[in-house]
Amino acid sequence: MKLIVGLGNPELRHAATRHNIGFDVIDHLAGSSLFSSGKGNYRYAKITAPGGPLILVKPMTYMNLSGHAVVAAMNFWKIEREDLLVICDDVNIPLGTIRMRAKGSAGGQNGLKHIIQCLGSEEFARLRVGVGGENMPASLSSFVLSKFSAEERKCIDKVIPECADAVLDFASLGVEHAMTRFNGTVC
Repeated sequence: MKLIVGLGNPELRHAATRHNIGFDVIDHLAGSSLFSSGKGNYRYAKITAPGGPLILVKPMTYMNLSGHAVVAAMNFWKIEREDLLVICDDVNIPLGTIRMRAKGSAGGQNGLKHIIQCLGSEEFARLRVGVGGENMPASLSSFVLSKFSAEERKCIDKVIPECADAVLDFASLGVEHAMTRFNGTVC
């Protein structure tokens, strides 16, 4: 069993923003599956995938406190760090690019930073989805909380299914295989 966590912010006003790309990928993977409240501040859906069952999680804690929900879900489902994959936005990666890693630093992403703090380790897989651009504004918080332009949305609509395929590859063939196959520019 794998735990797949998509990071984002829970309020409707944050839907379809750059910061909520993790939620978007989780929703794509869930398809018509319904989300339930977990034993912690998260929502989850359980799906069957080629690599086995996947628990899809959306923390309801806001981005900067995501670690609490991740730890609660890991404890409830008895998930080890090697079976955890976190999906998040990354302003340091160009829009349309995805990067999976087996471990690493937070790289300035506050959700990852809190998860690392709560787990006491950087050793868990993450799928970073590029939302950055050439002319980044001074206020990154306003930028990540903004919606994609119509042109950017066309690209993101291609990126989300590619990320979902990367998650399924991770679940069935492992992080190294998924990195080799999916890391790069989608659009």
